[in-house]
Amino acid sequence: MYVYQESSPSRRLTGIAIVALLHLAIIYALVTGLGRQAIEVLRGPVETKLIEEVKPPPPDVPLVPPPLTAPPPPYVPPPDIQVRQPVSERAITAVVRQPAPAPVVAPPAPEPVRTKPSVEVGKSCRIPDYPSASKMLSESGTVVLRFLVDVDGRVLESQVESSSGYPRLDEAARAALSLCHFRAGTADGKPERSWAKLRYVWKLN
Repeated sequence: MYVYQESSPSRRLTGIAIVALLHLAIIYALVTGLGRQAIEVLRGPVETKLIEEVKPPPPDVPLVPPPLTAPPPPYVPPPDIQVRQPVSERAITAVVRQPAPAPVVAPPAPEPVRTKPSVEVGKSCRIPDYPSASKMLSESGTVVLRFLVDVDGRVLESQVESSSGYPRLDEAARAALSLCHFRAGTADGKPERSWAKLRYVWKLN
């Protein structure tokens, strides 16, 4: 069921009055120029802001970089300074000892010139006789005698250095040697006691 409610005439008249007042206000604003001033006021800040953002820097002002500051020098530790007390002259006096001279070694004396005793068998020494027992047994050989001759030429001592292999022949040679006379050896021309050698050959014919 649809019910139509008719609005009251007082509300309608109120709405019409409000609309009429709005129209009058707009007409007044247009006439007096208030609307233009409002538009300029609202447009001014917007235009100013856009100009400030787009405005480039002035060309006459050079761009100056910030001044460069040198880095501080590296830290160098100060040198160690040691203070020493002066040394007295006595402390620096050195005693220099001269090395002892080397002993003078005399050159060795030259060896004297020696001569051996000379054996004169034919004159001063008799040839020993062949032992009869050695002949019977056919003993033969060579004996070497070593003997000491005095300064006067006499034989002081004799030794069998190399045997003939038969004692009878060795002793017969020594007995004959003791009867011989020799010329003594010399040292720098002076007679001296010295050793000599003699060889006897025992041989049967």
